[in-house]
Amino acid sequence: MSNSGCRVLGAGCWVLCLVLGASAEVLGAVQGAGMPGAGAAQTPQTPQPAERITFQQAIDRATMNNPTVAVAAAGILRAEGLLRQARSATRPFVTASVTTTTLNEGVEFSGSVVTPRNQVTASLTADVPVLAAAAWARRTQAMDNKEIAELGAADTRRQVALATADAYLTILAARRNLDAVARARDTARAHFDLAHELETRGSGSRLNAIRAAQQVSTDDVLVETAGLAVYRAQEALGVLVVADGPVDTAEEPTFTLPPDAAAVSAQSTGVAASLLPFRTDLKLFSREVDAAARVVHDSSADWWPSLDAIFLPSAVYPAPFFSTARSWRFLLQANVSLFDSGLRSSLKMQRQSALDVSKANLNAALTLTSSQVRAAREAVASGERALAGVRAAAEQAQQVVSIVNVSFRAGAATNIEVIDAERSARDADTAVAVAEDTLRRARLELLMALGRFP
Repeated sequence: MSNSGCRVLGAGCWVLCLVLGASAEVLGAVQGAGMPGAGAAQTPQTPQPAERITFQQAIDRATMNNPTVAVAAAGILRAEGLLRQARSATRPFVTASVTTTTLNEGVEFSGSVVTPRNQVTASLTADVPVLAAAAWARRTQAMDNKEIAELGAADTRRQVALATADAYLTILAARRNLDAVARARDTARAHFDLAHELETRGSGSRLNAIRAAQQVSTDDVLVETAGLAVYRAQEALGVLVVADGPVDTAEEPTFTLPPDAAAVSAQSTGVAASLLPFRTDLKLFSREVDAAARVVHDSSADWWPSLDAIFLPSAVYPAPFFSTARSWRFLLQANVSLFDSGLRSSLKMQRQSALDVSKANLNAALTLTSSQVRAAREAVASGERALAGVRAAAEQAQQVVSIVNVSFRAGAATNIEVIDAERSARDADTAVAVAEDTLRRARLELLMALGRFP
């Protein structure tokens, strides 16, 4: 190390200077490994996404192709099947049967066959429910269950859309952080180039160069980590949109409240009630309450009698001696349950319990919705103020870096001051990325709370 470089550190650091001067190969090895001064900045070596999609494309593809949505659609199909099954119990049934009978021997009387040894009987049974209160109630309840399944599928699509939006915003935030640390790494590399140049000319110290090299190494690791975070978020988005590989973002979405939603969010009371037509989860809970109330009300149908009209035409060949070959019967069959040991009353108690649970779920959802709207509204306002502050801080930090670098060239600032300024600028840029992501998510949460997304 040159004497001038040691003078910069002061008389108290002569021993350290001598040690560093005896270890010149340390810095040479660092430089030889391609650390600072190598020229262009390196980028993380992660797989590049095969496609870039817009925010709306991501939401549409996820809500159409995601397996979770397919499972919810299968639930609707099952509810439709149960509805048809319940409906069939209130409609006519027609069955046909053919029976062949062979006896060990026929029966004759006075030369006439009374009972033939081989006989074929064909018959039809037509059963028409005339009075079936319980079956009619089950049919209506099955219709309610189908509507609930449809609302459940809509809420599932909402949740998938929210997960997709979260992955999309995560990519944007991760890339913003990657840009910040890459910019800090480039600044640190430029500082190292200057420190190395000053050392080569004999006006700088080896300690300054090693400190600068250490900062570049630290920023290189941060760049690599940030690049991996971007790739992981891209993979997560690819899974949600059912793509064979990572998917990248093509835009920054703007979450703007429609005028009617802005008016609702400004209300101080009665927010949840006004959101029932828009929130799929509230509609689902409300419909579950109505369905459970219907089931309780229909419990009285279990006490009603049932009445069936049955028509039975039949044909026998050969005809028996004492009957005709063709005949028919018509029956009116009534059934009344007189004593069931408390079965129907216990069923009504279970149905009332299900109704109470549904009401509690709806009340909890309404309370949570009001809280979500208020919290999201305040988060948006706070996020806007915070973003303005961190952006100003980031601009000021960059100005500090520029001033300190100029001062360092002129010998009016130390190497440590330069490194501290660079770290502060990097942290400020990262804070901007975090604030931007927080504000975007707050706006998305407000749209979700108001039922305007997706």
